[in-house]
Amino acid sequence: MDTTDNDLRIDYVEFNVEDINAAKAFYGRAFGWRFTDYGPNYCEFDDGRLKGGFTTLAAPKPGGPLIVLYAHDLEAALSAVEVAGGTIFRPITGFPGGRRFHFTDPDGYELAVWTKA
Repeated sequence: MDTTDNDLRIDYVEFNVEDINAAKAFYGRAFGWRFTDYGPNYCEFDDGRLKGGFTTLAAPKPGGPLIVLYAHDLEAALSAVEVAGGTIFRPITGFPGGRRFHFTDPDGYELAVWTKA
């Protein structure tokens, strides 16, 4: 993936689901999405333009998928979030393919920012 033009833009959307296989069946059947499994708790979807994920690591939050932004400099993005008044509630952690952190904005909305490994 070329991330050159993605800096500080929405890059990925995650849905917390009860059953990954059921989510894959629904979105595959309804919209023709393709899927890549990353273990029992995570599956990436590809709608042909945007990628996102299904995870069972948190309870479903109808109306609240996780919006994920990309940053070339993750530490600078974390600092900017804090300076702007956001609250970091999941510090920078690694995952296959990169690192990310989660924060809430002043209204309590959860977002994440990631960078490639």
